[in-house]
Amino acid sequence: MAGSCFLRCRRALGEKSGESMFVPLRWLRESPRHLLVCERSHVRHERSRHAAHVRGHAFNCQVSLLIPECGIVPEVLKNAVGDFGDYYLVKKLPLHELVTEEFINIFVKKGSCYALTYNTRIDQDNTAALLPTGKLIISVDKDTYEELGLQGRPSLYSSKKPMRYIITVDLTDSNFGPDSKKCNRVIWALKEKKPLEFDFLFAWHYTGSEELSLMSYFSKNEVEAYQPKITFSTLRNVQCPVLENDSLQGEPEAACSAQELFQWLGAVFTHVGLENTSSSFLSTYSCPQPSTLVDQVLLCTITGFILPEKIIHLLEQICCYFQEPKLAHWVTLTVHGFADSPVSWRESEHSFLKGGENLYNFVIFRSLDYWVQMAVGAYDDCP
Repeated sequence: MAGSCFLRCRRALGEKSGESMFVPLRWLRESPRHLLVCERSHVRHERSRHAAHVRGHAFNCQVSLLIPECGIVPEVLKNAVGDFGDYYLVKKLPLHELVTEEFINIFVKKGSCYALTYNTRIDQDNTAALLPTGKLIISVDKDTYEELGLQGRPSLYSSKKPMRYIITVDLTDSNFGPDSKKCNRVIWALKEKKPLEFDFLFAWHYTGSEELSLMSYFSKNEVEAYQPKITFSTLRNVQCPVLENDSLQGEPEAACSAQELFQWLGAVFTHVGLENTSSSFLSTYSCPQPSTLVDQVLLCTITGFILPEKIIHLLEQICCYFQEPKLAHWVTLTVHGFADSPVSWRESEHSFLKGGENLYNFVIFRSLDYWVQMAVGAYDDCP
């Protein structure tokens, strides 16, 4: 998380002006540009966009929950973490099976269906992703694009001579019916003209009583069911930044900024020492000031194919956690997206370049004020 960064702060409570801070151009030349967008609001505010930000980030591979002054997992959060549900790995699935009438009617038009190609590299391989909105995003190289013959656009990360193209198919479009020319052409291109086959990660969020599952639907394929991996750990004697909920930019000698917190979290999650001792040859990083020594910090990490709906539920349970008096002044919830996902937020094209970063972090305060920090790597669109 640490590194040179362009930080833009936005307020969501109706203020007329925002605050901005730019790092020197010299720093941008020395290391890859990153983008960190911050917003401040209140969970119960009528114009709060916290849920929209979470829903807009469809493909998540890791969630980290950090609670200062806590050594035992709170029951309300333990239940929420344990209810993240199953996801599936479907191997060698022809892409055209995602555009059939049966699949669209069962999974796309009922609930939210998520699919992402597995073990594909966004900057080298053909990849695909199905968004819960019903949009199928296909990212292909130049040769594949020409063989398919489907309408698309050059990748935003192409040079003057495009070598990669993005094809978007709206499976919920009224003109994409089973007997339409558009639908027949897409199926013909993916099935006959240039068959594409991938291993897919799948998850389906549906609140109805439908009995059919992804496991049974793809029973003719090789399917493996997984549950997110959950780990709990307690960190001892941790220097934690002092934060003020109404100050994204921090206050000299009073509170740390959002950017300083973001860097500190990166050090904690990667187990970098915060002491900045003379004997350390790995890191000279130290906790930003002002800070306070916390006896214990609970860290919960969930790894897998994690749906936005489950993250929203976890956010709500964090709010419930603060309904009773707690020692913790704030809690953080950090969500990492897949580095090789074709999209980051909503339908914004994502690139890998140096590291494929696309992540966001919530800081929820006792008052239920919150900060949300959204970060992407070089050249990605603003979240």
